[in-house]
Amino acid sequence: MNKVILIGRLARDPEMRTTMSGTNVTRFTLAVSRPYQDQNGERSADFINCVAWRKQAENIAKYCTKGSQVAIEGRIQTGSYDAQDGSKRYTTDIICDNCTFLGTKSNDNSFGTNEANHFGESEASMPTSDISEDPFKDFGEEIALSDDDLPF
Repeated sequence: MNKVILIGRLARDPEMRTTMSGTNVTRFTLAVSRPYQDQNGERSADFINCVAWRKQAENIAKYCTKGSQVAIEGRIQTGSYDAQDGSKRYTTDIICDNCTFLGTKSNDNSFGTNEANHFGESEASMPTSDISEDPFKDFGEEIALSDDDLPF
């Protein structure tokens, strides 16, 4: 099985190109934080090359920029090519089967910016829900469960 799921931020703006047959392909680098800190208390990241095709490629190129947070699901693909200096180069890419847009760098205070949402709307115009009222009030009476009622 070859399956990869990653959440990270785009390290640079995505680059979309069109193949000779007219298929769109977008390449981007995803910065994924490592789960531990170094001796200085800082987290490092892995920079992972990703490739998306067709409509997925168009959407990433249209809606994502450097700093956008995305979740991708895909597979690892390796390859090789002969460089101009005659040496053989090896590549490892994540081929994106699914990409979910999670937010922009303006949604994260660690970037220190207040720019508008990259998805075409400002955060002020986004609809919000009033959670002061119980959202489950119309679902009937409360059901009491004990640990013995659970199947696991």
